[in-house]
Amino acid sequence: MILTLGLFLAACGGGDDTDETNTGDNGDSGTETDSGDSGSEGDSAEAEFESDTWRFITEEVEGQVQYVYAEEFAKRISDKTNGAITVEPYEYGGLGSETDQVAALQDGAVEMAVMSPGFTGNMVMEGQIFALHFLFPESVEKTQEILNTSEAINTDLRAQYENHGITPLAFWTEGAMAWSSNIGLEEPSDFEGFQMRVQDSPLMMESYKAYGAEPQALSWGELYTALDRGTVEGQENPVFFIYDASFYEVQDTVTISNHNNYVAMTTVNTDWYNGLDPKVQALIDETVEEMQSWVYEEQDRQNSEFLEQMKNDTEHPTEVIELTEEQRSAFKELALPVRDYYKENVSTVDGAILDKLVGEIEAAME
Repeated sequence: MILTLGLFLAACGGGDDTDETNTGDNGDSGTETDSGDSGSEGDSAEAEFESDTWRFITEEVEGQVQYVYAEEFAKRISDKTNGAITVEPYEYGGLGSETDQVAALQDGAVEMAVMSPGFTGNMVMEGQIFALHFLFPESVEKTQEILNTSEAINTDLRAQYENHGITPLAFWTEGAMAWSSNIGLEEPSDFEGFQMRVQDSPLMMESYKAYGAEPQALSWGELYTALDRGTVEGQENPVFFIYDASFYEVQDTVTISNHNNYVAMTTVNTDWYNGLDPKVQALIDETVEEMQSWVYEEQDRQNSEFLEQMKNDTEHPTEVIELTEEQRSAFKELALPVRDYYKENVSTVDGAILDKLVGEIEAAME
């Protein structure tokens, strides 16, 4: 379906679009186009690139990691083309739900998107691999290194998405996952009969069924109200998102479980991207690659700062629980058999991508 841009663009919890760009802690605004003397640099860049506008949708709202990523990407593209190419970031909500946004990218209603593989799990079955608990290292930094270099992800999984008209140009972490609840989730028995909100991913549901939970698929735009009313009892997200989306207002505890990472993809419409002039493709590829280190620092900053705010919030005090290694091991023991479920019931390539990725992770940890 092709959806109309500009409809009710105010997202849940988000403000109006502004022209300001969040450049993060490092203040890096991108690399300048190398076009000779500084006096002619701007004119040369403008002449090199034809005027164009690209629409860039995200699953988050202004100030959150995906949205500031899109803002920073837009600024760098503008700088490198001397304003010839404009990238317009869009908050979550302007194109409906997360699955609506996937359809908009496929149909060419937008050119670019940051999306979570979890919301494409019923389309690209292999993309559910990121729902497997305790697959990646506990270190978020090491996880990002693997996402940057993995052939299983950046070649094999990318090809799976391209079969559906979507090209992932990069995969990156928004931080380690945490659980929020009103009971304090510390051991598998706490999940018995627990109504856990998940993305629309069969494997994500299976991962929580392994703990005894009763998972329910729900768009995040409905999540605050569902938590407040008790329709669902808990959810998982990075700390920055839990706090910035105000889930802490209706959840008493946050468990730092680090059972997984929230992985996002920088994606483009495949036909649009393949039809670009090679120098424009190279511009996009270069900028996406630059953004990998930038977004790692940005998510780290946001997760660290919001965790401190959460701990020090006196109006809505939140108990922060950090699992011990022994507690994590109890969850990991139940999570490992889900890999067999993935191979037998989800994978369309007999688990080949998972097997290669596990080998890459093991090699990275040596």
